[in-house]
Amino acid sequence: MTARPSGGRCFEDFTVGEVIEHELGRTVTQTDNIWFTLLTQNTNPMHFDAEYAAKSAFAKPLVNSCFTLALVTGQSVADISQNAMANLGWEHVKLPSPVFEGDTVRSKTEILEVRPSASRPTVGLVRFRTSGVNQRGETVIEFERSILVYKRAHLPRPA
Repeated sequence: MTARPSGGRCFEDFTVGEVIEHELGRTVTQTDNIWFTLLTQNTNPMHFDAEYAAKSAFAKPLVNSCFTLALVTGQSVADISQNAMANLGWEHVKLPSPVFEGDTVRSKTEILEVRPSASRPTVGLVRFRTSGVNQRGETVIEFERSILVYKRAHLPRPA
């Protein structure tokens, strides 16, 4: 893994096959889960009704899976998309293990594709796979994401 440049990576800083371990982990709290669930108007009681969740196969509330996606995406920003012009999308999102309140999630990213944009000469396309794991080493999410990243000479701010 190469060190993250100050101010984030530009298009020229990505190499296919590189694996980047993201620095910050995060312990998910009950407040995170409830607030995110309320903010997104998710009415599934598995995320906010402990009595209901106790009668489920999991026996306790599940963390909203969209929170997990947002958290792991956010953990990658400083290393991957700090200098993105645009997020193009997520693909192949998988949730192999649940996240529970109190779990700590850490993430890493593997660079899958790096190529100049055919239509925008100031940016390049970077496609990558990011995965998040809990404190037991269980994969809780994995996905592919594509972004357009500024080339160094075209950053809207000084590099």
